[in-house]
Amino acid sequence: MNRENLIQHLRNLPANRRVITALDVPGQTQALELAGSLGTDGGFVKVGLELFSAAGPDVVRSLREMDRNIFLDLKYHDIPNTVASAAKMAAAMGASLCTMHASAGRGAMEAAAKALATAPVPEGAVRPALLAVTVLTSLSEEEITEVRPSSDNLNDSVGRLAALAWDCGCDGMVCSAADLPVLRKAVGDEPLVITPGIRMAGAATDDQHRVTTPRMAVDLGADFLVVGRPITKANDPAAALVAIANDME
Repeated sequence: MNRENLIQHLRNLPANRRVITALDVPGQTQALELAGSLGTDGGFVKVGLELFSAAGPDVVRSLREMDRNIFLDLKYHDIPNTVASAAKMAAAMGASLCTMHASAGRGAMEAAAKALATAPVPEGAVRPALLAVTVLTSLSEEEITEVRPSSDNLNDSVGRLAALAWDCGCDGMVCSAADLPVLRKAVGDEPLVITPGIRMAGAATDDQHRVTTPRMAVDLGADFLVVGRPITKANDPAAALVAIANDME
């Protein structure tokens, strides 16, 4: 599936399937229990570094058997050949979204995009959308300057990395909702955008420096929202997910 058609396919999903619940738990048993607690509306889940390190590809396959779309959020950052091979594995597992750091550079992003264009996928699946991470939502302006001394400010970095990723063939980006105006100015409305750091109005921000509400994120141009603790720590995760989906509309 080409980039334009894949992006449209994902954007056509209903709001409840555009809320991605982060399964940030230490093992497969907990992940499957949590995914089950989301009810029929909890169709999209995130498998990140913690869970994948503990359970590997088996947890992805098990979640797919539960009719869950998978956001495989491993944030590849390596040489082009390694990143391309990892992207092919994401496709083989049936992931719907996978991520890499835009700071891995042009060669790595182009290699991953090219690999996914022809990668085999399970029956009934489509290839994963490749998403470039611009600047992590957990990083403050001061921390960014500390790890990468530069005359660029946070907005400069987001805009430059987003434009580079789109030019390299990525299908979209991951960025804070606070960065969306800068990102959309740099790349327009075409790229798919996934936004973490989502909290309902008045909720605690935990360790996220740059957060916003679901409605605000969508208004700023987000297509998918990644939500962790506001759903997973709720007394009723399924109801919390529905409330967030309703706030998007």
